[in-house]
Amino acid sequence: DLIHCHDWQSALVPVYLKTLYRSDPLLARVPSVFTIHNIAYQGLFWHYDLPLTNLGWELFTPQALEFYGKLNFLKGGIVFADAVTTVSRKYMEEIQSPEFGGGLEGVLRDRHRDLHGILNGVDYDDWSPAKDPFIQAKYDPQRLSGKKACKADLQKEFGLPVDDQTPVIGIISRLTEQKGFDLITAVMDDLMKESVQLIILGTGDEKYHLLLDSLAKKNPRQIGLKIAFDNALAHKIEAGADLFLMPSRFEPCGLNQIYSLKYGTVPIVRAVGGLDDTIEDHHPENQRGNGFKFKDYSPSSLFEAIRRALRVYRDGSGWEKLMIRGMMADFSWDRSARTYLQVYQDLARKKTSA
Repeated sequence: DLIHCHDWQSALVPVYLKTLYRSDPLLARVPSVFTIHNIAYQGLFWHYDLPLTNLGWELFTPQALEFYGKLNFLKGGIVFADAVTTVSRKYMEEIQSPEFGGGLEGVLRDRHRDLHGILNGVDYDDWSPAKDPFIQAKYDPQRLSGKKACKADLQKEFGLPVDDQTPVIGIISRLTEQKGFDLITAVMDDLMKESVQLIILGTGDEKYHLLLDSLAKKNPRQIGLKIAFDNALAHKIEAGADLFLMPSRFEPCGLNQIYSLKYGTVPIVRAVGGLDDTIEDHHPENQRGNGFKFKDYSPSSLFEAIRRALRVYRDGSGWEKLMIRGMMADFSWDRSARTYLQVYQDLARKKTSA
């Protein structure tokens, strides 16, 4: 047996196993795995709430649950679990640094031997243009013509001019600074001069709701905006867009860039977290890569990546091969599950031999 916990909400389970249940005949030898999906959410509580957990004050120390005078549940999971995982290899590296570690980088460095970066998988039964019930036409790497029909349908859906030659950039996201919307809004005027259409779906911070609405009204033939969560429309955007934009400040894993690859919608991403793990920058000289990446978190770096992508799109040569390379990639759960299974088996062997 093994217990696998996720995020701060279940982070005290490994603590309980090593303290309150350390002598329990059934649980004492049960290993635990703790997965961090986003280290920004740590489960911080006042120190005087500790008795509510049934744990003793001897655990309110910098080596255990104490964090700048408060209780930190996430820290407890990191310290007490037998293995700690997170949702991409790059994010595993990043959270051991002050820039991304949220104050827990030292704790994570102490556990580096037990730390694993395992990329999230996707369910291709739900996200595949060959079988998607929400899109205008089915298509696959051998029959790409359906994508043009999906593009026209998407342009109609948002009231934009139907033009196959105009590149469509899609965004499906929380409208927050973490997702890079400070960069997106900063480059918007220059982007509109590039003769593109931009389609945005999501909800988030009110300031971005208002700002994007104002920009959409200013550019009604170029910007399509829906402030909502809409699963069917998300599928239509993945299928109908030519490019997909994810300029995140940080991104533990990210899924939409993986969906985009499957739909032949070429991602433009910042090289952080799972975005860096899944997207290889396009190199026209050797026909490698499946998208476009930039490193610096700045409007100029984002805009240059967009312009690179648009140049390749408009040149035409090699674009279809770029699409197909993405569509052929395998980011299914099968691969991720095998890695988790190896972690489980290693822990089981250690517990058995202990």
